[in-house]
Amino acid sequence: MNQAVQKNTLYVGGLAEEVNESILHSAFIPFGDIKDVKTPLDQATQKHRSFGFVTFLEREDAAAAMDNMDGAELYGRVLTVNYALPERIKGGEQGWAAQPIWADADTWFERQQQEEEMQRLQAEHRAAMQAAEELHRKKMADEREGEKEEETDIVNDPMRKAEEEALMQNS
Repeated sequence: MNQAVQKNTLYVGGLAEEVNESILHSAFIPFGDIKDVKTPLDQATQKHRSFGFVTFLEREDAAAAMDNMDGAELYGRVLTVNYALPERIKGGEQGWAAQPIWADADTWFERQQQEEEMQRLQAEHRAAMQAAEELHRKKMADEREGEKEEETDIVNDPMRKAEEEALMQNS
């Protein structure tokens, strides 16, 4: 039987920064025996990402905790509590993988951040290249314009013509 959700593991979202695994454990222990509590850490800041997972020994306890704690406040923040989704593996679900369910959330989140950072850097690079190219084209056009002006200046300069005529008349 392939379940879409893990009925005894709860996703708990909206955690305040100061909530740690023992506080989370204390908040959910009234509903039954807890097997595991995890708050995945952000690799960069070493702080949790405002969500965690609570695994109960009994499904009924998890259901009771979800009913009571979804929308409840903890440290001034409203919690979102629902069943945790199982880890997704490329090529579909392969039952309950050996890796814990939050490990994939971590790497997925990091991959998303790295991907966004790469795209941002590439966009900046493209913009810089375009700007440099534009500047170069403008500079080249200005230089060509300048050359033309010099040539036309010599031919069409009324002062120069007047000077030439005055020189002709004087000589």
